Amino acid sequence: MQPAETAPTATLLGHPKGLFYLFFAELWERFSFYGMKALLLLYMTQHLRYSDEASFGILSAYMSLVYITPLWGGMIADKILGYRKSILLGGILMALGHFLLSFETPLFFYSSLGLIILGNGFFKPNISSFVGALYKDNPSQRDAGFTVFYLGINLGAAIAPLICAWVAARYGWHYGFMLAGIGMLFGLIFFQRGLKNNVFGVAGKLPNEKHYYQKKGGLNQGQWVTVGALAATPIFASLIFFHEQEHYLIFAATAFLLLYILYILKKVSPLERSRLTVVIYFTLLSTLFAALFEQTGSSLVLFSDRNVHLIGINAAQTNSINASFIVLLAIPFSMLWGWLNRRNRNPSAPFKFSFGLILLGLAAIIFGRSAVSADALAQTSMIYLLVGYFVLTIGELFLSPIGLSKVTELSPKQYISFIMGVWFSSYFYGHYFAGKIAKLTVSNGDSNILTETFGSAIEAVTGLTQDIAIEKGPAFEQLYSYVSVYVSFGMITLVIGCLALFIAPLMTRMMHLKP
Repeated sequence: MQPAETAPTATLLGHPKGLFYLFFAELWERFSFYGMKALLLLYMTQHLRYSDEASFGILSAYMSLVYITPLWGGMIADKILGYRKSILLGGILMALGHFLLSFETPLFFYSSLGLIILGNGFFKPNISSFVGALYKDNPSQRDAGFTVFYLGINLGAAIAPLICAWVAARYGWHYGFMLAGIGMLFGLIFFQRGLKNNVFGVAGKLPNEKHYYQKKGGLNQGQWVTVGALAATPIFASLIFFHEQEHYLIFAATAFLLLYILYILKKVSPLERSRLTVVIYFTLLSTLFAALFEQTGSSLVLFSDRNVHLIGINAAQTNSINASFIVLLAIPFSMLWGWLNRRNRNPSAPFKFSFGLILLGLAAIIFGRSAVSADALAQTSMIYLLVGYFVLTIGELFLSPIGLSKVTELSPKQYISFIMGVWFSSYFYGHYFAGKIAKLTVSNGDSNILTETFGSAIEAVTGLTQDIAIEKGPAFEQLYSYVSVYVSFGMITLVIGCLALFIAPLMTRMMHLKP
């Protein structure tokens, strides 16, 4: 449990000054993360010569694990490290992982991914919880503050693919990975400066100093955490290597989550129980969102590489499109939420989540619609890619930063970092299912359940059928395999978004928040 915290009084542009130190720390951490992610799939398919299916499997396992370790990182922060030490440890592990990718051997490749997974587990949930702690005395500004913080996330995510992909193309893959590691070091420097300037007040310190410094075997509890993280690296490296067995991890993680959440539900008050139920609901919707949204880092990259007439950027750099739109839209959305809040017209979080899912479904259908512009080489117009990303980004702004905000607001305070980890588990499950969806885009010329179920809708949106694609040749078969998947799952997401809109009033009441 974090100690009683007093939000810092120093402000900048109407927000706690500490927000902007966390903003830049997160910006550079995300630079490192998304710079490496932009290269990873193409590095495997083009340099290591892995098959599409194997590359999707490794990427899915890696990205899933990145979002399951926050569960343990949050628990350890609540009980031992606190936010500050967790963020520092996580940043160091991630920087080390990025630098190890510069060495081209299977041992370093999988070990580096393991280190990044573990580092993210300590960093990601705790920096987000740290932002929430800054708004303890000003909850009405929380959504706006998290939208500003989300701008930092996506500013790093927008710049990184452009720069790291250019460096990798010009000088070699490993220089691109090394640049990502340097970005992580910059993030640690900004965070350390915030600590030195004391802009966080007492927020994020050790939950129990006596417990932290208690020694066993010559090491204190904090040192044992570091040793344990390093010892766990080969375990996570092995989980990626044996990614075909990831479903066993899904079962184990789900059992752990269910048991621990039931334990928490029994321990908290009825009001906290109601609010926590809403957080779980948000996590389920976020899982669906992530499963389709994360095609942006997997199948959409290969779709862009093979079936989109790109102008001015390469396929790896398309990873920056979504984040660039976030950079343009985050501040206007932050201002919009503040403006609506002052007029008591701000939609509740359940309504925002519903709109986010509906917009995501529309974006996927737009990606599918691109097939109508295909030329004789099955190359589609880039405008559909840009418009789809724009709609997808608006959907993301309705959901992701609002989810971060509400998790910190609705979670029982003694479990806040763990519940933040539960929220990030939506990306663990989302990436797992995203990998399954991406594998459906591997062209094999055979009919599948999507074609059989949504065939008429796919034809209406794309102008293609499987028979027409086969008749036109392999390039059109590959195009059809992409757009048929996007249209099918876009329609599924639209329907679920409408259902979520229907039950949003009930979820709003269960939050028990003042209007």
